[in-house]
Amino acid sequence: MATLARLRARLPALREECFRRNGAVDEYRKKEYKAAVKIQSWFRGCRVRAYIRYLNSVIIIIQKWWRGYQGRRYFRKMVETAYFIMKMNFYNEMAVRIQKRWRGYYVRKYTHNYYALKKYLEAISVNNEIVRKELNEYAEMREKEKKKKDLEKKEKEKDHQARKMHYLLSTEQIAGVYNSPFRKSPDPMELLLRKSKPLSHRQQPAKNHLICDWSNCTRSLTFPTAQPLPPIGRQKPQGPFRDTAEVLQQRYKPLEPTLRVAASINSLEKAREEIKREEWRNCVHDNEFLPFSSYHKKEKYDPSIHRSGRYDQETYGIKHFREVQPKKWIADKLLEWSGMWNTSQI
Repeated sequence: MATLARLRARLPALREECFRRNGAVDEYRKKEYKAAVKIQSWFRGCRVRAYIRYLNSVIIIIQKWWRGYQGRRYFRKMVETAYFIMKMNFYNEMAVRIQKRWRGYYVRKYTHNYYALKKYLEAISVNNEIVRKELNEYAEMREKEKKKKDLEKKEKEKDHQARKMHYLLSTEQIAGVYNSPFRKSPDPMELLLRKSKPLSHRQQPAKNHLICDWSNCTRSLTFPTAQPLPPIGRQKPQGPFRDTAEVLQQRYKPLEPTLRVAASINSLEKAREEIKREEWRNCVHDNEFLPFSSYHKKEKYDPSIHRSGRYDQETYGIKHFREVQPKKWIADKLLEWSGMWNTSQI
């Protein structure tokens, strides 16, 4: 009984000890579990990183070999292209040399004639001298006519001025402005005043201020309040006064804009388009220039206008410069040009 009583007394302590030890065991087990998880994660990470490094090294090797292959193939293709271009440039240069030699030979032998060209240029120089001389004579004649017209205009202006200033003429009692007593001879203006007649002033006709028709009236519809006054009967004052009609005409003359104001902004473009349309309508010769390779065609080359002069010479570009001599040809002309064309194409 005593033993049972002692066991009962120790039961709470044993219970607490059991709980404490079970808690310690659980904590130790959790700690070991965390340590195992950490070791496994580290090991797996090391294994995965090693595998990734291996894959990277393998991929780098594959890329290196593939890029090397691509570079070698591109370089080989580039070398082949450069070689082909160099070869074509060489062939083109050789073809150009052949064409240049042949064309120079043909032009020197069949196209140009030095003596006919020299004769033609001499005739042109003579014609130019004659034309230049005639133009100088015409310019001198125009200059003389212009001087003559200016002189006549000045004389008319001087005569009109003398007629307007006729009141300054000397009289028997009073000497005029241009007739000074200190001069040995009268002034030329005084002599001109003596020869000229005074300028007559015409009277303007009086305007009739009448009421216009009511239906056809274009003025403002107003009625005069009083009758117009009669003109004042007085003598015209003596002096250099101009005519009233002339003064009114000058005062109310219409506006004359300058060329810059009257012309439109787009006048230059319109003029150019009009010139182009005129050239298209009045085209002299639509056919292109026929070279020496078109000898077999029916069209003939029309010489320019300056070749039909008064000199009966052998026209440049018709007889000597475009003369065709098939007997001197080494081979057929068409076959020859087709071969040269094929060579230039290669």
